[in-house]
Parts: sequence; structure tokens; C-alpha cells
Amino acid sequence: MRAPSYASLDDALEILAPYGIELRNGNSNHAPMVAEALCAMGHPEAVMPWIARYRERMLPRPAAGARIRREDWRGTLGERGRFADWSAFFSEELRERPWREVLDRWADRLAPGFCASATHGVIRVGHAARGLAAGETRHRRRELADAFASWAATYQELPGSGHAANGRMPPREAIGLVAVVPPAQRNYAGNITASLATLDDLPEFGPSIGLIDTGSELAPLLSEITEVFARVYLANAHDIRSTIAFIHGVTSPAALANITPLVSDRTARATLGYAWQSSCALYACFGGDTAMAEDIEPREADEDDLADRAIAHGDEHVIKFTEACLQRYAISPSAVYLAAVDHVLGMIPRR
Repeated sequence: MRAPSYASLDDALEILAPYGIELRNGNSNHAPMVAEALCAMGHPEAVMPWIARYRERMLPRPAAGARIRREDWRGTLGERGRFADWSAFFSEELRERPWREVLDRWADRLAPGFCASATHGVIRVGHAARGLAAGETRHRRRELADAFASWAATYQELPGSGHAANGRMPPREAIGLVAVVPPAQRNYAGNITASLATLDDLPEFGPSIGLIDTGSELAPLLSEITEVFARVYLANAHDIRSTIAFIHGVTSPAALANITPLVSDRTARATLGYAWQSSCALYACFGGDTAMAEDIEPREADEDDLADRAIAHGDEHVIKFTEACLQRYAISPSAVYLAAVDHVLGMIPRR
């Protein structure tokens, strides 16, 4: 895969600044994340043409309202209509403190709401943090403020967030113990967030967060979690709805992998437990009888070809999923990542 190049990121973020977190169809605005992902894959030349095609789907940024005070921040979590207020709050935080300090503090504080907006909040923070680590600019600091605002405004905790994440099982074994919502009780009428709400009626799901051992070496554990959910993807993504859901089961821990080198070990481990919980929740709400694909047919690695195909495909989920899988493949080579990218290219219609 090409070396990362962020030549077009600041120009892209300048264009995207006037827009909010929602699209005209009510789904999440992926544009800042896709722009960074394309740069991370070494394709800065693809950013502006992609934004030009996507731009008509975005909604204007709402005006800011009442100021969020530091002593009152908890009471404002999950108020989606206050995205602009949260952005102003985090912009102030970033003016007064180094961005890595803000990242550490707020990743820790928001970790229990890891699944916010089907994990789009933390995914956007992961892309923003990686862009800032590549080069600190005012555009990228503003994007980190917006990314955290997205996480805070859509904050949602899952049942079981109060359980201690101090299990002793490796993720590959633990996934088989995650309670699954019976098909007759699933809610497919709304978006992923609506589906996750069915977990409130499944008390067996709560202990899932405490199954894995988060005390082991961090980087290999993150690699194992991401590979497990790439296998979950291959075993369970059988239509567009389930494909989109299981994409987020991979891209959210991959986004956390962008954050963990930039924060304290304590924050990284605390957040990791919620990353596991959120991906388990997607499996619980959309998965079938087979948790993971075990036998993956080896294929000749051609990351550049897969990246080119994803860019030509054009869908935001396909691009972000491809980048996440190729990033993880470069760190911990496994045929599952290449197979997953090959699969998603045929599952989601081209843009």
C-alpha cells in the first residue's frame, strides 16, 4: 500500500467545515473520515473529487446555541441537537490545552458511550487524531473538536457498561459466549442505533464487556479484537443492512488503534473494553448462529489493487472499511482482512 500523504487534507477540511454530522437521509456524515482515510491510503488526489460527489448529500452545520459549561458537561451528553455547542466546547478545550491532553481526557470520559451513533463518534475521533499526529494544523484541531462533538452529542451507553472489563479469555474464545438477541425480538425498522436498543431487554448481554482480558499486551490484543470482528463480518454480512453493521464492528476498534498510541495506557485499556463491548453488541443484534469465519482461503496480497477498487467503487463505508482492513493487515497480516475487503466490494452498490 502507498505511503500516507496528507497533502489535500487541510483543503478538504476547510470545505467540509460548514457542514454538520447528518446527511439529508438522516445517516451520519462520513466526509471528514473518508478524506482522512484516503490520505492514509496514500491517495490525496482522490479526496476532492470524492467530496465533490458527496457534497450534495450533506446538511449545513447548525448554529450554536447555549454554551456548555465544564461543570455541566455530563448533563448534555447524548443531545444530538447540540452538536454545534459541543464543537464550541471542544474548540475551547483545544485552545487551552495541548491536543493530546484533550484526546486522553475525553477519550477516557466518553469511553462508556463508545457505541455513540453506531460508533461513528469514536471512528471520527480516530481519523482526526491520526491526521493531527501526521501534522498539527488549525484545520485538523478544528476537526478533532468536531469529532469529539459528534461523539458527545450522540453519546449512548450499552447495557453492562457498569461491569468490570477484567475477564481472562482471549477474544477469539469470548465471542462464542456473547448472548445474541433472538431473531423474533430484533428491531430492523430503524437504524443501527435503534437495533442496539433491543439489548435493554437482553440481560444476558451485560456481562459481555467483562469476558476478555484487557490486561495483556495492548497492541496484540487490539489486533486480535480487530481480526475476530473481521471474521465475524465474513460469517454474518449477508445483505446490505448486516454488512453496514459489521463494517462498524471492524472500523471502530481500528479507529481506536489510531488513538491508543497517543493516550495513556490507562485510557487505552479502559476504552478498549468498551470497543469490545460495542462490536459484541453489533454481533448480538445482527449476527447468526456462526460467530466467526474460521477457514479463510489465502489470496495473493495486492493492497494497492484493493485500494484502487475501493476508490473506484466510491461508497463511504467501502472506502473506510478498506483502509481499516489494509491498515490492520500491514500491522498483523491475516488473509481475513483481504477477504473482507474483497467481499464488501461486492455487497454494497457502487456510488
